Amino acid sequence: MKALVYTGVESLEYRDVSDPAVDHDETVVHIDSVGICGSDMHAFLGHDERRPAPLILGHEGAGVTSNGRRVTINPLVTDPSSAASRSGRENLCPSRQIISMPPREGAFADQVAIPERNLVELPDHISFEQAALAEPIAVSWHAVRLGLAALHPTDQRRAHVLGGGAIGVAAALALKAMGVEEVTLSEPNAARAEYLRKVCGINVVAEPEKNVPLVIDAVGFASTRAAACSVVSPGGVILHIGLGSSEGGLDIRRITLQEITLIGTYTYTAQDFRDTCMAMFDGRLGALDWFETRALIDGAAAFDDLRAGKTHAPKIILKP
Repeated sequence: MKALVYTGVESLEYRDVSDPAVDHDETVVHIDSVGICGSDMHAFLGHDERRPAPLILGHEGAGVTSNGRRVTINPLVTDPSSAASRSGRENLCPSRQIISMPPREGAFADQVAIPERNLVELPDHISFEQAALAEPIAVSWHAVRLGLAALHPTDQRRAHVLGGGAIGVAAALALKAMGVEEVTLSEPNAARAEYLRKVCGINVVAEPEKNVPLVIDAVGFASTRAAACSVVSPGGVILHIGLGSSEGGLDIRRITLQEITLIGTYTYTAQDFRDTCMAMFDGRLGALDWFETRALIDGAAAFDDLRAGKTHAPKIILKP
């Protein structure tokens, strides 16, 4: 089969590779659409030691099984018998794996192998491109669910999202779907900010207001952590999703003195993924049209465009 292979820092090659090895409980999915994630970019830039070259990246996939079912893929593979999985917290399973990280190759390829339990079938009205958005939206759905549960009952249901990439957009949409009426988002790229206003109907602001009960850092750099700490209200909640960098930015003194809750969130539970899909299928997350498509063979150029900020859409979807 053909695949886009990460071969070294800032190097991707479209080439022939072996078909995926299939375990006894797994299914082969023929990939139709697969999104480029921020974690793929981190690996491409050599910033993710968990993804050493050579490796097939990509975990936001949708396609067709060998027996003809249209599916989207939950790429997080966990042990159903672990204590975390049995408690409904599969994302904390100590033996968790995700496609695009060894030992599992990713979905920037014609095919990928995945356990049957990780597949969600698609209704006819959902395209493969839309279905490829399920994974990033599920990341934000999980975070928003945790954040709303952590808010004090007397706090206003008001939120601000830092960052207008796919995770930030998904967070804003998930907040609305869960009944938060006042949602703002800040995005420094003016062209993308305008795109989000027009295409997604998101209230994009230049600077977040102060005293926001729920703040979501969908970027994860020191500067955005500092911004989150400065605008969250006393007793409020910061959700930290982004993995841009690992150090700096947290105002521990203010977090302590103002009893601010800081929640780190990673991926999603299996139920979160299914709930996200149902919300997508029911139309609660909007038109799901905030992407552009490229051929997988042109994937290296897509990465270059993302790095240079040349694309306004929050998501590029590659087509094998």
